[in-house]
Amino acid sequence: MLLIVGYVIVLLASVGTYAVHGSLGALWVPLEYLAIIGLTIGYLVASNGPRSLKAVLGAIPSVLKGSPYNKALYMDLLAMLFEILAKVRKEGLMSIESDVENPDDSPIFSKYPSVSHDHHVMEFICDYLRMMVGGNLNAFEIENLMDIEIETHHAEAHFPAHMVQAMAGAIPAMGIVVAVMGVVNVMGSVGAPPAVLGKMIGGALVGTFLGILASYGFVEPIANQLNQKVDEGSKIYQCIKVVLLSSMNGYAPQVAVEFGRKVLYSGDRPTFSELEEDLKARKGK
Repeated sequence: MLLIVGYVIVLLASVGTYAVHGSLGALWVPLEYLAIIGLTIGYLVASNGPRSLKAVLGAIPSVLKGSPYNKALYMDLLAMLFEILAKVRKEGLMSIESDVENPDDSPIFSKYPSVSHDHHVMEFICDYLRMMVGGNLNAFEIENLMDIEIETHHAEAHFPAHMVQAMAGAIPAMGIVVAVMGVVNVMGSVGAPPAVLGKMIGGALVGTFLGILASYGFVEPIANQLNQKVDEGSKIYQCIKVVLLSSMNGYAPQVAVEFGRKVLYSGDRPTFSELEEDLKARKGK
């Protein structure tokens, strides 16, 4: 939503202020718009393979959605991890084997749909719980593997943002290409009256204007939003990692989820009292 608000402000500050002392009709040069759009699409297609292009196009609409990573989600996540670890502490690691192997049918995971509906998060949790059940790896080995997987996930998730950022950097150059083509056209009409030449030169300069405005006013904000969403999405994996490793190192479930709570961003982090009261309330149900 804020992206749209920002776009409106950009248009008012650029086109709106220009309209006070200029003619908006002078900015309407359809072929300039068409050329820049075509060059941008060509750049995007030429820079990506089918899988990468699909990832970029799939990520862009997400900037219009709010972030799911909020205090309520993390409260559910910590409560879910607490419950699964409490079961392990009480009944042993083998007691969660069915939950891990069939998370969709797990009575514990099904109580937390906000978390269990995220396939990647559940896969991460179940994979490492499965390793814990197997008992073949120590905490140091699992921590190293977690770090590598989180780093891989982070790099993969950042790719659409990096691609959109690169596209934002290329669009001003494309505007210059369009402007140069317009100037070349003007050079072929040097014998025309000054009023005609002035209009043609103004039309050529629209290409530069469009390229810069589209890049810094519209495309780069999308890249920034995508980067922020990736950073927000990575925090949940770090939280899970800390909780599971704390449990492997012998800490009680209550302490393990407290460690996980401390990893979260301050704006999304429940207080100690909020988490404690929430766990007690869920336990009483």
